[in-house]
Amino acid sequence: MKGQAFFRRFGYAMNGIITAFRRERSMRVHGIATLGVFAFLAITGAPLLWWVLITLAVGLVLVAEMANSALETLADLLHPGQHPEIGVAKDMAAGAVLIATIVAVVAGAAYLLR
Repeated sequence: MKGQAFFRRFGYAMNGIITAFRRERSMRVHGIATLGVFAFLAITGAPLLWWVLITLAVGLVLVAEMANSALETLADLLHPGQHPEIGVAKDMAAGAVLIATIVAVVAGAAYLLR
């Protein structure tokens, strides 16, 4: 796997993103929300700084959701039965998504209240 050409590695990454959207309902929900947020920024004529801030916040949510999905997929494959420590790991990953979402909501609220 190591030492492969950039475009091959890029293809793997794109496949991961596409797979996440195909398999994970929450990724699709976040994706639709992202489109709504960007449409709102466009309609309201948001300055460039707000586009950057909101994009970073939304990107954080998407990254956290993909990491959560990857961890859950791997954990379920390695240990299909319930295990308390796997449950803890999954809960922590879900907590990361929640924190990222709260950060994004705060950024959006700051834009609305500016």
